[in-house]
Amino acid sequence: MRTPMTLYGAMREHGQWLFRWRGYLPLIALVTVLLGLNHYRYLAGSKWWDDGWQLGCLLVACLGLLVRAHVVGHAPKDTSGRNARAQRAEVLNTTGMYSIVRHPLYVGNFLVFTGVVAFVHEPWSVAVCLLGFALYHERIMLAEEAFLEQRFGDQFRDWATRTPAVVPNFRAWQRPSLPFSLRNVLRREYNNAFGVLVAMCLLDAASDSAAQHRWTTGYWWDRLLIAGFVAWIVLRTLKRRTAILRVPGR
Repeated sequence: MRTPMTLYGAMREHGQWLFRWRGYLPLIALVTVLLGLNHYRYLAGSKWWDDGWQLGCLLVACLGLLVRAHVVGHAPKDTSGRNARAQRAEVLNTTGMYSIVRHPLYVGNFLVFTGVVAFVHEPWSVAVCLLGFALYHERIMLAEEAFLEQRFGDQFRDWATRTPAVVPNFRAWQRPSLPFSLRNVLRREYNNAFGVLVAMCLLDAASDSAAQHRWTTGYWWDRLLIAGFVAWIVLRTLKRRTAILRVPGR
């Protein structure tokens, strides 16, 4: 006779499934935001105010990318990775950003996600996307912590007891155990940065076109996109065809 699955077990199983497909959440959110642009209007009826709001959203997203860069730049090998098929951790990170919050990468993701979905200031789509983000990542974090507890036992439980899940405790800061590696960041984060740029360029063009009732693109966004694409090609080539971005032991 099959043992009934507990609610905790079901949420953990859902989290493991969502972990494998977590990269698709931003695409779903982007489509949701784009669908809400039929009756788009500039903030306070002013293109100037609208551009200011979008610049603020870009800064929020960049802050999220900086959080991720700090985590990845100090991360040991086989931790804080982009593995999609299964959980993996050779050591338990407890220093640096991990000394003040248990899920710093998801804190960074939240800032990036908020900056993107708030870009066109449509309240209903922002609310739907942020709610989806919270429910989605709640289950992923539950699955990750279950794996870490099984893998590291008391070491994990001691760290989790003193370290908050998502709201940082800055007073608990401990210096990272490894030095910062810019090459590690460039190798592992270039897709994220370019993805944010593409999303914002698309939202800027779509929102301006909806407000002006004709297809239009932003002068500076176009140039940022071109520069970003060139940087993406260069970093992708360096990663795949050379050893320049490889860091021994990382």
